[in-house]
Amino acid sequence: MAPVAAYYCVLLVAGFRGALLGALAWSYFLIARRAWRHERVSTLLMLGTALLTLRTIISFVTGSAFVYFIQPTVSAFLASFLLVLSALAGRPFTQRFTHDFCPLTPELLARPSVHRFFVRVSFLWAIAMFLNGAIVLTLLLTASATSFPLERLGATLSLTAGAIALSITWFARSMRHDGVTVRFGGSRTLALPSDV
Repeated sequence: MAPVAAYYCVLLVAGFRGALLGALAWSYFLIARRAWRHERVSTLLMLGTALLTLRTIISFVTGSAFVYFIQPTVSAFLASFLLVLSALAGRPFTQRFTHDFCPLTPELLARPSVHRFFVRVSFLWAIAMFLNGAIVLTLLLTASATSFPLERLGATLSLTAGAIALSITWFARSMRHDGVTVRFGGSRTLALPSDV
């Protein structure tokens, strides 16, 4: 969200190429700040910044806003496809990214019901990513260059918030059926057997 805000603000002042550099600078600032504070840099932040760097270089050279915004749209379709493949293979990517958001114990992750949940929720996120890609592609082809970033942000945030809410509710319900109590609070999410 912050790179999009940085892009839009700088776009109004310095034009397209300035906006590209502003969004990229914000992402590098976030990494540098975490490193300075000796905080963990999440896998998603590193991956997102690497992809944003590539997008920025290509778009800066071509001078095309379409090229800049079509790349994450293609990435959304690709992510959707990979999520489905990982779920069908029984090695869901959703489980690998869990520690960036919610630390779970190895004992809990070893439960068959938890593994089943991550396989199933991968399909939910695959649908969310596909819909996001389809909506953003439609906006990219129909919206103006100045309104597109805000419309894209609204659509992406809505879909992501909905998928997060469904994932959390689904996880808590799945664990309850398996005799595990999920407690949310502070900076940790605890999942404990209900007989503890």
